[in-house]
Amino acid sequence: MSTGWIIALIVIVVAVALIVAALTLRGRGATGGRDLKRRFGPEYDRTVARHDGDATAAERELAERVERHGKLRERPLEPAERQQFEARWTAAQERFVDSPQDAVAEADQLLAELAGVRGFPDGGQYEEQLAALSVHHAHHVHGYRRVHRIARARTSGTQDGRTAAAQDGTGTEEMREAMVEARALFDDLLRPARDDHHGRPPAERNTTPARAGAGRPHLPWAFGRHAKGS
Repeated sequence: MSTGWIIALIVIVVAVALIVAALTLRGRGATGGRDLKRRFGPEYDRTVARHDGDATAAERELAERVERHGKLRERPLEPAERQQFEARWTAAQERFVDSPQDAVAEADQLLAELAGVRGFPDGGQYEEQLAALSVHHAHHVHGYRRVHRIARARTSGTQDGRTAAAQDGTGTEEMREAMVEARALFDDLLRPARDDHHGRPPAERNTTPARAGAGRPHLPWAFGRHAKGS
């Protein structure tokens, strides 16, 4: 076989190898994207939007979150801890009638504390805590983001370009919606990591009376009334 043929064969083999490698990487990327979209749900779409539609950049960020926080194991809550957090949240929701902004700020603080107790990064590291929560509670993490944004705006004196003390119905409704959405994450964090089919760990079965509507977000009477100024 001539030298020319040998060189041609080498070139063909190298070209085929490069094509196969490219197709393999593309296939892995597509699979990884599907896995991330399945895992993060609406958080995937929000991340893509934040990256101006660049799915590759968004997937890189989400994959890094999984790498950093995917092995985190949530610490179980003691029954007394769970009851204390539930009581504090109920008080915050009832306060919403007279002071929506204070109620939202309290919800923000409670989520930070509860996440810290469950083993997530400390609330003082909000961005890192939110990233970790998004890995394990992706479908509800946006509620935390909303109440935190409102609470932070309250301390700086503005809320999305409006005064934090806005008393119009739209502003109050936005705060109410944020509280309701944040409650879903709160309930998720209160829920035992390994519960039985009744929604309770075996050690707590039949120790407390069943409550109507168990397993659904609890909205006390305060959320059925109009907040002052709405």
